[in-house]
Amino acid sequence: MLKRIETAPLRSRFFFASSYYESTNQQAFFAAVTRCMAKIFNRGLKMENRSTLHTESGVRLRRVSNRPGRHNWLLLPGGPGLGSESLASLASCLDVDGAVWLVDLPGDGNNTGQPEDYRRWPGVIREAACALPHCVFVGHSTGGMYLLSTPELETLLQGLVLISSAPDARWQSRFARTSEQYPLPEVGQAFEAYSQNPSAETLKRLTLAAAPWNFSPASLASGRAMLETLSYNVAAMEWSGQHFDAEYQARWWPSQLPVLILSGSEDRIVDQSLWQDSAYQGANVRHAVIEGAEHFPWFEAPERVAAEFALFAQRLA
Repeated sequence: MLKRIETAPLRSRFFFASSYYESTNQQAFFAAVTRCMAKIFNRGLKMENRSTLHTESGVRLRRVSNRPGRHNWLLLPGGPGLGSESLASLASCLDVDGAVWLVDLPGDGNNTGQPEDYRRWPGVIREAACALPHCVFVGHSTGGMYLLSTPELETLLQGLVLISSAPDARWQSRFARTSEQYPLPEVGQAFEAYSQNPSAETLKRLTLAAAPWNFSPASLASGRAMLETLSYNVAAMEWSGQHFDAEYQARWWPSQLPVLILSGSEDRIVDQSLWQDSAYQGANVRHAVIEGAEHFPWFEAPERVAAEFALFAQRLA
């Protein structure tokens, strides 16, 4: 795994660099620093090109935008099994400093891997936070739950954003009520087909059938269009269902790290009222409720979501 730069070694490296600068010219100094930093950052990291990299365990990061600024915004999808393309439209509406990256765990979406990859879930997330400096992790739905199940992140991040997520498994009761109050016959038929033949295609049909639970009538067409493009991964979904969802409980909560919770007021998938517990409030936490938005709030209110991210970025600065 790529190791985050340790403070003491970093100090010693720059002490050497400053001494070297005194005895040679500026050009040689910067060349030495460049070589030094390359060794630090590239250890255990495979970079396919300037915008895609993989960590040692196969976490994939793809840079989709790059603006002036120091932060790296890491977008982790929900599902699981949908892949980070489900957050591409979120990335496109953001105007934040630094780079925005789509993150896929090994074995999720089209970042296909080996069966043993799931034994590293969700803790393998920390490799993404170690791969780049000044990281802000953004988790959507189950992605946010994976982040809150990885306590090592607290000392690695500059900020944390949770969208349509929850602090524990009680969120599932909201989803159960939704299926009862808003029955969709197509879902039952698609679920039967998936049960008889679990495959990427039957999972896709099931997800599309359930789209009206995830989007408002006004955004349903664009939401379905997005879902049509995704790479569905049965193994990822089944791993989470068997080993994570029912027992989920946040293992850490930031005491000082800036946190932004984004909730759609009409979210029918994940119960957003769970965040009202005093344990998840504080001076470092902002809970923004997007009126009229559902489980993918940037589809109903992209400007409001972008504005909340911009305010959060100002806090980090």
